[in-house]
Amino acid sequence: MDLSYTEEEEAFRARLREWLGSVLPGLPAKPDPGDWPGRRAYDAGWQRLLYDAGYAGLHWPADAGGRGATPTQHLIFLEETERAGAPYVGANFVGLLHAGPTIAAEGTAEQRARWLPPVLRGDEIWCQGFSEPEAGSDLASLRTRAVRDGDDYVVSGSKIWTSHAEVADWCELLVRTDTQAPKHRGISWLAMRMDAPGVTVRPLRTLAGSTEFAEMFLDEVRVPVSHRVGAENDGWRVTMVTLSFERGTAFVGEVVACRRTLDALAAEARRSGRWDDAVLRRRLGRLNAEFRALWRLTQWNVSEAQASGGVPGVGGSVFKLRYSHARQELYEAAAEVLGAGDALDLDREWVLDRLSSLSYTIAAGTSQIQHNIVAERILGLPKGR
Repeated sequence: MDLSYTEEEEAFRARLREWLGSVLPGLPAKPDPGDWPGRRAYDAGWQRLLYDAGYAGLHWPADAGGRGATPTQHLIFLEETERAGAPYVGANFVGLLHAGPTIAAEGTAEQRARWLPPVLRGDEIWCQGFSEPEAGSDLASLRTRAVRDGDDYVVSGSKIWTSHAEVADWCELLVRTDTQAPKHRGISWLAMRMDAPGVTVRPLRTLAGSTEFAEMFLDEVRVPVSHRVGAENDGWRVTMVTLSFERGTAFVGEVVACRRTLDALAAEARRSGRWDDAVLRRRLGRLNAEFRALWRLTQWNVSEAQASGGVPGVGGSVFKLRYSHARQELYEAAAEVLGAGDALDLDREWVLDRLSSLSYTIAAGTSQIQHNIVAERILGLPKGR
């Protein structure tokens, strides 16, 4: 695969860089991390700027409201926005990176027309209702039940770690529609309104102090059958599409952010004199090589996804497995450079990022799950050994 950039791609980069230079200085200050209404408004405002400029859903198909850009242009977009310090996708994370691509790939024409444009404009926020108490990483053990009643499903149960539930308008929800089927069957993928009667959200405070996760309780919530994406009881297959996007592309922009953080860390080490420590220099150098390799793996994964119809393959699990550990190693190195006491005094953001990094080997499927996927689907090893 040729990983070099063409003249056309470099021209795209130059136009994007010029646009970022014109809009970023005019952005308002970022709201406080605990101000969720403010964060939603800030993230929606940035998304609207992207939409108006033609950069929203850059790599989505044109018939799904996207620009139909090439995988390479998408990577250039991620690279340049992170390099320029543009806002992260934020509260739009689930809609833009999970639910939206899933609906674009699996939804009907009516569902695509209803749900995708508001996601691209930043008008509607989605949350993720996959995980459940007592199910842990065994997602197929979910027990939230949906019983057919005329043109509706009646949904009862509970979810946990429901990302962005506090400010969401919609939830991508997994439910059990056949309790007699084997656990990987009998599951359906629904789009549920968060203001429907019977939905209760209780924010959870994480180790890093944020409340981006929440518990969600569902008491006989009515969801129209027309809001089911994919066939009834075929939700596990649809979910694999969602998780492929989550592991394959949702963390891509963060690799560039990690490289930027690593540069800042090296600069701080030089300033403080820690750069004279050969062991530390080797550690930072190895991390630099790690993130460069992850970026090349990203290029390969995105290119393979485009060749196979747009849905990332199991290569995303390799990326997710290695990236989540590299991110933790990065912030362990940060603690070494800054020192435990100085890290608290210098900049609280470093501390919060280190604490947040601990969740990455659990989020989007634990490292144990990724090891199993790599072993069974890439290496062809037998299950249960």
